[in-house]
Amino acid sequence: MADTQTVETEPDKKQRSVRVVLLALMITMMLAMLDNMIVGTAMPTIVGELGGLEHLSWVVTAYTLATAAATPLWGKLGDMYGRKGVFMTSIVLFLIGSALSGMAQDMGQLIGFRAVQGLGAGGLMVGVMAIIGDLIPPRERGKYQGMMAGVMALAMIGGPLVGGTITDNWGWRWSFYINLPLGVVALGLISIVLHLPAKRAQARIDYLGAALLTVGITSIVLVTTWGGTEYAWTSARIMELIGIGVAALVGFVFWQTKAAEPVLPLHIFRSRNFTLMSIIGFITGFVMFGATLFLPLYQQSVQGASATNSGLLLLPMLGAMLVTSMVAGRVTTNSGRYYVFPVLGSVLMVVGLYLLSTMDTGTSRFTSGVFMAVVGLGMGCLMQITMLVAQNSVEMKDMGVASSSTTLFRTLGSSFGVAIMGALFNHRVQDTMAERGGALGSKVTEQSEQLDAKSLEKLPDAVREAYQYAVSAGTHSAFLLGSIVAVVSLVAAVFVKEVPLKGAGPQKSADDAAPAPLVEV
Repeated sequence: MADTQTVETEPDKKQRSVRVVLLALMITMMLAMLDNMIVGTAMPTIVGELGGLEHLSWVVTAYTLATAAATPLWGKLGDMYGRKGVFMTSIVLFLIGSALSGMAQDMGQLIGFRAVQGLGAGGLMVGVMAIIGDLIPPRERGKYQGMMAGVMALAMIGGPLVGGTITDNWGWRWSFYINLPLGVVALGLISIVLHLPAKRAQARIDYLGAALLTVGITSIVLVTTWGGTEYAWTSARIMELIGIGVAALVGFVFWQTKAAEPVLPLHIFRSRNFTLMSIIGFITGFVMFGATLFLPLYQQSVQGASATNSGLLLLPMLGAMLVTSMVAGRVTTNSGRYYVFPVLGSVLMVVGLYLLSTMDTGTSRFTSGVFMAVVGLGMGCLMQITMLVAQNSVEMKDMGVASSSTTLFRTLGSSFGVAIMGALFNHRVQDTMAERGGALGSKVTEQSEQLDAKSLEKLPDAVREAYQYAVSAGTHSAFLLGSIVAVVSLVAAVFVKEVPLKGAGPQKSADDAAPAPLVEV
């Protein structure tokens, strides 16, 4: 009888252990998702204190660029040395970067420490996905989608609100310090309850490939950031960076055909759907992070919102994104059909971004909220589907590579989006202030103090109105560019071929059932 009782309770013990591990993984996922949401809301106050409007986009770009460069390496390190130790190392590095960012004394230090934070962040999402894949059979992963959706809800809706509240009450430095207690809890739970098999894959890290990819990405992003602002587009420095970037990326592609364990195996791009999902994921990242960076600037500078209120005013976009993402994922998982979502999402994204580009100094908060909701509906249709279809487009042995590659392209999209939209925004604001604000307007722009809502109130009426007009002109240019870029996503979505999802539909038998892909929610 005792033996029977032991056998019956063993699955329950394992289930409880898995749930505790998943709690730690969800906390870690929240760290990765929350960071840019919180920082985006706090950015006007940060720049108001530290100065450096011209370096604004680099606070986010340094983070996303480092994340992109580190993402494939963390995956390889996990295969080689075991996922638990590597995953915990990435969390520690992320927390060190968070603490240093909170102590930054100028914009240069903040950008450098954000890069350290980004290096750690590259291992967070990859580690979470890999460990879930190790612990949970594919058929059972759907049981935990509710937990993942809950984490996304907290991060997307709570992030801007938390960021604004912290900034208004505790100061912007706590936007970074808040990561520390959450990270310590995650580390404690993982170290105690996570037990993975000791086997190690004998994979060699493709250091040359990683180096070439990093150099190529960095060079191209520097071109998009400095071109037309720090340096003329035809200057020797920009030409050098273009040459270095192209040479590094060409070398990277060539080396991936020779490397024993390539960072990014090229054969996965033979799948049309995988390639198209990579493009759509890139565009989604491009648009999403640009929107979360420039909307709070517009709301605080033009509409007069506080940091807390600007976080709340993002709720129409984030709420619509969350609801649509959950609905799209559930419909797709149950029916196995997904073609409509990339197309519909891309259409909504194009329309929503164009509507945002029409905002001016007289646009009401209700109107801008409706425009944001349209963008949120579009991104919600795309966020989950890109990962699901990409994973469904490759063989099981390439599932991890497909996941990390899709994450990489989305991260690259966010890096390019913030850099390009930021450069366009800054250029437009500076030009408009020089035209409308005169000498005092140019001086205010250089000092960057006007980005703080309280400082803005102290400016002369003419200069304040000129700056509000300049910010609305800058956001117009940024969002119009985003709308044009989003058309590429629509074109890619049209050519998606609806291939039946593995494991979709009713289960006939254990033998016939194909493993279901992990759905990113």
